[in-house]
Amino acid sequence: MKYMLMMYEVDKDWVGAPEQEIQESMNEHIAFTQYLDGRGVAWSGEALRPSTSATTLRPGADGLAVTDGPYVELTEHLGGFYVIEARDLDDALDIARRCPIATGIEVRPIWDIDTVEQEAQNA
Repeated sequence: MKYMLMMYEVDKDWVGAPEQEIQESMNEHIAFTQYLDGRGVAWSGEALRPSTSATTLRPGADGLAVTDGPYVELTEHLGGFYVIEARDLDDALDIARRCPIATGIEVRPIWDIDTVEQEAQNA
């Protein structure tokens, strides 16, 4: 089953961060991805630019409203994510415990529409 590990942190633009801080963070993520590879866990992931670079679409009376910035003001923002393949939630949590954490990680199963449709047909 696929799970998304959503990594939250204080909003930060890494472009202006000191080189040593960037390298330390990269080393943590390299070690984590080497752990995933060593376990044979299929994964993908990306870091996100700061929330100030976001564009948000919301339904409005005249159609979709497009605004600059995040939808809500928060102290923590989604800074990056990994999508992993895990046996079950316990396995996903075990993997997430090794992921570099800023302020928190949300672990959420990914809805596999093909599996849901197949289960509905078999019911």
